[in-house]
Amino acid sequence: MSPRSASVNEELRRRSRERLLQATVELVAERGYEATKLGDIADRAGAARGLVSYYFPGKRQLLQSAVHRLMHLTLEEALEREPRTDDGRERLARAVDAILGLARDQPRLMRTHMAGILQAEGFIQCPEQQRLAHLLRDTVVRYGSGDVDTDYPMLRALLMGAVVAVLLPGAPMPASRLRAELFQRYGLEWERGFPPDGGPPGGTFPP
Repeated sequence: MSPRSASVNEELRRRSRERLLQATVELVAERGYEATKLGDIADRAGAARGLVSYYFPGKRQLLQSAVHRLMHLTLEEALEREPRTDDGRERLARAVDAILGLARDQPRLMRTHMAGILQAEGFIQCPEQQRLAHLLRDTVVRYGSGDVDTDYPMLRALLMGAVVAVLLPGAPMPASRLRAELFQRYGLEWERGFPPDGGPPGGTFPP
């Protein structure tokens, strides 16, 4: 039997890494961060336990990459949903709705992710984060930004702040209110993106 080519080996490694990231998202969402062990992640992924430490220096780094992957895939799906569009204003509306939707649909996972970023490990650069950043930067460009290097970090900060506000224990803000404020800031009509039922909160509909 001839040895596998480099490209085949690379694809196998990519698939193994993807399975580990997906298993991490599933288990942390089900059990929480502390109750999820690296061995459990490897078992769920059907991978050798040594592969976890081969790809990731620790559980916190693994979780950040896993959530960044989820955010990237969710954002990509929202941006490319039918009817597909190159309208920058519509794509920005979809981006806002996609990220707020994750806070609504995956509260335990997203709260754990944000807590990790605010702890000593900080914000970790990884391929998944870079893919997410590329999509958000492209959205800002299509929206018509004249200063992407300023406007992209601002959008990222506003989205992160909105996620924290939705998930704040004991004092959460309604996602619809935060959506309305973001839409007002960027001059987006309420009907764009994936509007929630009930219409905009009073006083926040963009002019």
